[in-house]
Amino acid sequence: MSLLEEYLRELRDIRSSGAGVPETSYYTPLANLLNEVGKPLKPKVRAIFQLANRGAGQPDGGLFTNEQLRVADNNKPLMGQSPNRGVIEVKPTSDDAWVTADGSQVSGYWDKYRQVLVTNYRDFVLLGQGDDGKPVKLETYRLASSEAEFWSKAAHPQVFAREHEVPFTEYLHRVMLHGAPITSPQEVAWFLASYARTAMARVEAQDTPGLASLRSALE
Repeated sequence: MSLLEEYLRELRDIRSSGAGVPETSYYTPLANLLNEVGKPLKPKVRAIFQLANRGAGQPDGGLFTNEQLRVADNNKPLMGQSPNRGVIEVKPTSDDAWVTADGSQVSGYWDKYRQVLVTNYRDFVLLGQGDDGKPVKLETYRLASSEAEFWSKAAHPQVFAREHEVPFTEYLHRVMLHGAPITSPQEVAWFLASYARTAMARVEAQDTPGLASLRSALE
């Protein structure tokens, strides 16, 4: 089972139980997804939810790199750390992630952390710092255009996941690596290859005669 399929199945099962609440009941599937996506990265990236207030409010989660989780004395945790790869703000699937990203709550988080991943479980908006030093939406990803469409497709997680698995995973990898310093040509090449894999997955998902003839000609 793919990571995205498992995420969708868990969301579907929680919703179908009728026992959850619109936002926080779904934290665990999101955390599991992000942790599995971040596991093969170097350094590994891990999502931790329910962060303490460090002076700018309490973000729902943060993306920490592996070295932030190592301590010399297990009895003395490292206190006051800011997540190296930014914080996460989560809203219910009924909310608009783009509107949330423009709101005062996320603005406060951005002032403190400079990178915020905003999501309503179906849309993902990465807010970072532009060349002018101001907040800017760097990259976005949409699994479904509406709440109704999302839950309708989530009822068939394997099919739904097949539509998005490669480009969505690549997107989350780039989110987790965006805050990392680029120190070698190989790291630049990785980002270019990631965008190429995303483009290829989208092209292959389109069943149009024009693309088929173009692919044939290129081959």
